[in-house]
Amino acid sequence: MPTAPHADDPNLMFATAFKAALRQRGLPLDHVRDHLQAHGISLSLATLSYWQSGRSQPERPRSLRAVDLMEPLLGLPGGALRSLLRRRPRGWVPPHDPVAVRGVYGENSDVEKVLGDAFPHLNAGLRRLVVHETVNVNEYRLIDEIRVTVAVRAVHDDAGHLTAVHTLDSWKAGAVDFTVPHGPPPSVRFRPEMNCVIADFPFTRRLARNETAVVEYTLRSTSTEGISHQHERRITTPLQSYLLQVRFHPLAVPSKCWHYYRRQLGIKPLSRQFAPLDESRTTHLLPTKCPPGAYGIEWQWTD
Repeated sequence: MPTAPHADDPNLMFATAFKAALRQRGLPLDHVRDHLQAHGISLSLATLSYWQSGRSQPERPRSLRAVDLMEPLLGLPGGALRSLLRRRPRGWVPPHDPVAVRGVYGENSDVEKVLGDAFPHLNAGLRRLVVHETVNVNEYRLIDEIRVTVAVRAVHDDAGHLTAVHTLDSWKAGAVDFTVPHGPPPSVRFRPEMNCVIADFPFTRRLARNETAVVEYTLRSTSTEGISHQHERRITTPLQSYLLQVRFHPLAVPSKCWHYYRRQLGIKPLSRQFAPLDESRTTHLLPTKCPPGAYGIEWQWTD
């Protein structure tokens, strides 16, 4: 029989039982996916993985039907899994999963080298809800400004700051700075050997569990060396929405743009679509209910 669920967290009872049943039967998730597909229900491996980890749970009618079909496959009596589903309270967020952070960045990434032992726990006390970025590409074909607005929710009491990590296309000592229109300035660490900058943005006050906060900042670079070909946001926990706008200088207009999504850095995009420019030489990406991964816009120069 599956191992007992976590008694101290009823929201994870389904995930615990599902994972234990998979382990006991020795079934990979793609086998479960194929079984459901054979019965007319299409679910992605990502969705099944989220159910197993507790990052989401079946709620829609089609998903509940999938649970009913999984129970006999897993050797469980009817209702064994469905009975463990709990209606989650408003504002509930999944627990921080250090494995998921590495799942997006990959093994031994530059960001992990920069953060060291703190990497698996990057922003563990927060969940990003909404992110809006506006990226400016200057006449030198180089990103020189990134404006960011992030709405976050605290997952425990006493959350004090948001950490942002930016990898730059060009580095020049003293050429990068952050400005914050409202609130205290960030603590900034530079890693020029990796073209990376880390900023800790303190909240105006420490947050209690489930409180929300909005962080706004602008990163500017005065460097004129190098060329930018893309901008992407790495997301390690699900987002409600992500808006990315890229605006090009009149003297640096690319021939083509695409937006894309990939589950992990360093692998080919799972989706890549043409992204036209509007009359202001701007293109944008606006996914909603975003699973973890890397979302971005890339562009091609004429020469």
